[in-house]
Amino acid sequence: MKKYLLFAFSDCKDPSKEKEYNDWYDNMHMPDMLKTPGLLKATRWMSVDKKENEVRKYLAMYELETDDLVEFNKKMREQGMWTFKQGRFSDLPKFDADNVPRIYVQITKEKKGTPWTRAKAAKAPAKKAPAKKAATIKKSAAKKPAAKKTKKK
Repeated sequence: MKKYLLFAFSDCKDPSKEKEYNDWYDNMHMPDMLKTPGLLKATRWMSVDKKENEVRKYLAMYELETDDLVEFNKKMREQGMWTFKQGRFSDLPKFDADNVPRIYVQITKEKKGTPWTRAKAAKAPAKKAPAKKAATIKKSAAKKPAAKKTKKK
């Protein structure tokens, strides 16, 4: 089966109800939609860009497998309609219009950063020892007796 990613960008229509929106999305909507045959797993993400007039603060990313995207989309619509009929859909989300692409197929194999790049990103800035502590270290080093030199024969 072919693997795909489905992206669902959204916003909460009422910022004062954002907690309610996230609770509904995480604990009702995603589990309901994951009942669609072919959907394997899902995660949600939140924008950290903090741009002025930002839209689509949230992203739900679903991994799916199917050999028939037409049939998958049909099943997804059916599952979505079921949530409406069951009263399990919220009036809080604002999603992208239908003409915005949502399902993507991988066209390039995964590429990874070099070990140097990953190490550099993970490296924390070195902390300098306070001057007083550094002076104490120098004094204690000066007090140690020098190692005895042995004569070579």
